[in-house]
Amino acid sequence: MNHAPQIRKIEITGPFQATIEWSTRETFVTDLVSTIGAKREGDPFAALRDPAIFAQVQSDDWGDGLSWPGGLDLGADQLYSLGRQQAGLPTREDFAGWMERNRLSLNQAAQAIGMTRRMIAYYKSGARPIPKTVWLACIGYESLQHEAA
Repeated sequence: MNHAPQIRKIEITGPFQATIEWSTRETFVTDLVSTIGAKREGDPFAALRDPAIFAQVQSDDWGDGLSWPGGLDLGADQLYSLGRQQAGLPTREDFAGWMERNRLSLNQAAQAIGMTRRMIAYYKSGARPIPKTVWLACIGYESLQHEAA
């Protein structure tokens, strides 16, 4: 897989909550209440606070996002990151932040945690999910760098 994760299946499993099956073979129960936000005048997403409207969600034909009546939609990349974050797993934003904090290029990051440059690029771009073991290696690297300083 060399592209961003795609939605394979969606099921509403609670108020403002969806279980999303991804092309990465991961399934996350994702709470969208924070994405919908508080009800505000003129906010188009306020309509999603109605459980009947929220339940009308559909995945688009290519799995690139979710859509509701009235043209409301959320992109798969945002939903995937939110699902991983809520599951306690690292996101591509976490990985890119780790590289930035440690001033690592793709090559340097690969060398730091014993991986190929290509895999580091996949993780940074979000094309591949970051395994927990890789994230633990990142945390370990950062910890050792702070101890050496």
